[in-house]
Amino acid sequence: MINKFDAIVIGFGKGGKTLAGDLANRGQKVALIEKSSQMYGGTCINQACIPTKVLENQSSMIRRENISEFNEKATKYEESIDKKDGLITKLRAANYNKLNSNENITIFTGQGSFVSENTVEVKTIDGETITLEGEKIFINTGAKPNIPAIKGIENSNIVYTNETLMKLKKLPKKLTIIGAGYIGLEFAGIYASFGSEVTVINTQSTILPKEDNDDIEEVVNILKKRNVSFLNDVSIVEIKEENKSAKLIYKKNGEEEQIELSSDIVLVATGRKANTEGLGLEKANIELDNRGFIKVNDVLETTTKNIWALGDVNGGPQFTYISLDDYRIVINQLFKDKSRKTTDRKNVVNSLFLDPAFSRVGLNIKEAKEKGYNVLVAKMATEAIPRAKQIGKTDGFIKIVIDKDSEKVLGATMICEDSSEMIHLIQLAVDMELKYTYLRDRIYAHPTMTEALNDVLSPAMIKEV
Repeated sequence: MINKFDAIVIGFGKGGKTLAGDLANRGQKVALIEKSSQMYGGTCINQACIPTKVLENQSSMIRRENISEFNEKATKYEESIDKKDGLITKLRAANYNKLNSNENITIFTGQGSFVSENTVEVKTIDGETITLEGEKIFINTGAKPNIPAIKGIENSNIVYTNETLMKLKKLPKKLTIIGAGYIGLEFAGIYASFGSEVTVINTQSTILPKEDNDDIEEVVNILKKRNVSFLNDVSIVEIKEENKSAKLIYKKNGEEEQIELSSDIVLVATGRKANTEGLGLEKANIELDNRGFIKVNDVLETTTKNIWALGDVNGGPQFTYISLDDYRIVINQLFKDKSRKTTDRKNVVNSLFLDPAFSRVGLNIKEAKEKGYNVLVAKMATEAIPRAKQIGKTDGFIKIVIDKDSEKVLGATMICEDSSEMIHLIQLAVDMELKYTYLRDRIYAHPTMTEALNDVLSPAMIKEV
């Protein structure tokens, strides 16, 4: 028996679940497939944004308590894991119940796999095999940790991913992190704040190589204050388990001497890859790009008609809010004026939650100069902001990049409390091509972090670089 639907959505992530709800509310019959009952709501809720920010918030509070005993820190860490688990359990259930209560949506829990260009087979967790046929099919299966080819890395007793580490209730005294991208740095900050001694292994010569040097230096300094060490420009030879602990063997790039580093466990944070395993994409003639992500055009259509790919699986920026915007593009193409495209996106905000967060939008100095702008920079230390002094959070700075010729705001880096909120004001300024004086001359509430824009954009703080 074939179950027929107007739309089949494979994956319960932000784009997929929002799309399923919207289509159902338009009267369409929708099948929503999710491989695991532990993933209702998608990666953000269950394995990424929400749980990591819970732990970041908890670890920051614990760090400020100045607890000296590791055992006490370990107890508070375990309590934080329980709090995180409680929250995501509630959110997962809420996401499931919201869609399951819609009479036009049928949720199937199991592995979905293409049989043809309009047919998907689901092997459910109950052992059934159900065949679905859809006029339109949307893939929203996200991404998963990329595991590099390192000898011994498959040893799950001592090697974790960001997904498995957050299930560990025992706080490691020593943690080695392979990878110095956003995931690696965020976990370094979290576990160092909980009380772990953290070492970050980086194969490149610096962390965050696309950022300005002063931004990199500030992030490094913030993490070093929390007992995070960095080993840059190294290659890993092997990971071994000895006496239930991890021994990582590495060497400096260009050198032959092998060096050993011991820790309790190792976190692998070396990027993410498309989660397409088991989908049977070849049976629907869906092509992948050279990075292994589903190939899509600028309105998210795959190489097969009436099949779209949303979110991380299509190789775009790996943020929940991009997956949500993918949904908007698809809805616009299906039901509205067909004006929305991925190529229209510009000045996407991103924040690295380090306490304080490292937030960016638009161009930094390096990028502005590469594009030929005559650059002005307005920069001020966070410790000069009254609100920062009031709450005792004075790390970092605010830096705004300006086009000297037009006086328009080109971008900003904010490493300060509330930067993940403030940065959206800069995003609007860049999108609207406003002059920096517009931000400078607004009236802001006091005491707030945002009022620093009055000072940082004053003539005394602006310099040519």
